[in-house]
Amino acid sequence: MTKIIPVEKNKEYIVEITGFGSEGEGVAKVQDFTIFIPRAIKGEKCKIKVVKINKNFAFGKLIEVIEPSPHRKEPICNIYNQCGGCQIQHLSYEGQLEFKRQKVQDVMKRIGKIDVEVKPVIGMTNPYKYRNKVQLPVGMENEEISIGFYAQRSHRIINIDNCHIQEEVGDKVISITKDWIKKYNIETYHEETHEGIIRHIMIRKAFKTGEVMVVIVTRGEELPYKNEFVDMMIKNISGLVSVIQNVNKDKTNVVLGLKNKTLWGKDTIVDYIGKYKFNISPLSFFQVNPVQTEILYERALEYADLSGEEVVFDAYCGTGTISLFLSEKAKKVYGVEIIPEAIENAKINAVENRVNNAEFIVGKSEEVIPSLIDKGIIADVVVVDPPRKGCEKSLLEAIAKIEPKRIVYVSCDPATLARDLGILEELGYKTMKVQPVDMFPMTGHVECVVMMTRYNHKEK
Repeated sequence: MTKIIPVEKNKEYIVEITGFGSEGEGVAKVQDFTIFIPRAIKGEKCKIKVVKINKNFAFGKLIEVIEPSPHRKEPICNIYNQCGGCQIQHLSYEGQLEFKRQKVQDVMKRIGKIDVEVKPVIGMTNPYKYRNKVQLPVGMENEEISIGFYAQRSHRIINIDNCHIQEEVGDKVISITKDWIKKYNIETYHEETHEGIIRHIMIRKAFKTGEVMVVIVTRGEELPYKNEFVDMMIKNISGLVSVIQNVNKDKTNVVLGLKNKTLWGKDTIVDYIGKYKFNISPLSFFQVNPVQTEILYERALEYADLSGEEVVFDAYCGTGTISLFLSEKAKKVYGVEIIPEAIENAKINAVENRVNNAEFIVGKSEEVIPSLIDKGIIADVVVVDPPRKGCEKSLLEAIAKIEPKRIVYVSCDPATLARDLGILEELGYKTMKVQPVDMFPMTGHVECVVMMTRYNHKEK
């Protein structure tokens, strides 16, 4: 039987916004048929235009807010309606935090089948200018140099001069890079044809030291007028200590290639999380919100509840940030990460912080950790901080088999988090605490840290 779709493309409707989608878009129903409307807010009455129809849902464009939510606010960015960097700047910060809490609560119940009360989201005092790293595509739009973020659901570059969520140094680097491209007639990258030279600009600024790294991503090895590029950066960027060329020859959406050439200065910049010092290379994973990172890691350490006698596995350890925090109160920490450069950074970070009870191993967590277990190394506490896709089921099964008394799960995707917690609950664990932390204000993303215990280690 063919399903009847009760809306038509390009037709306007008056709707009640009854909820939020996963990225903060408004959700409305027309005869139980779901429509997602970016920039509409739960509780509003709106006029919308249907712009795309799929089998089970549609997308609408907001035409007019007839009855606004008390949480609606005027975005401070003048290109907010075009840029895809932020999704919920039109929502008050109080409203953003509640949306994110409810988002996590919903997936816990719907995907994980877990009945747990999600704690209020830990927000920021100032939710702007928080990003210490930004990656910006470079191209041509209407015969003008464009450096910025992609428009939502496209690879059309929205040119930016002033971004309200990145460090101010990023605005300066954008301006200088445009001047250099224009002055020396450097060809920008064309994604469709895989031609051109300059693909991306990446800027990193250390929160505690103020050190700045500028990375220019090129399609090939050659970079014309590179000395002039370096000179312009040196003269204009305060705190600059590193200018690097990253070579990415692949036709891919992945921003960085594996090869780096240091054009000037150091190979890394230095930053601190708490008392710990970290060397950060272009390819290093390092949380982009330094203020909230300390809160996130302190909560992870609290949930690990270490006494000094525990062996800890830290899966997906990156450059060893959480491992070093754990090392202070653990007997031994084993950090596992698939990226060799990150493990090298982690080893250096351990030495520089005089940490001698952390060992770092290159490889897939789902392979390395079972091999450690086979060697008789058993963890009392396991910490996982996987990428957005979550953990491999084989890793979760291997962890549960050794029955650590606690599992601490740090997640950047509530949906895969809920899925993995559901698996662990079936394997003998109970979700005790779920604490969201707002690492990405003005966007639909939210980070969480979760504590799980075995059934015979339940805590009140």
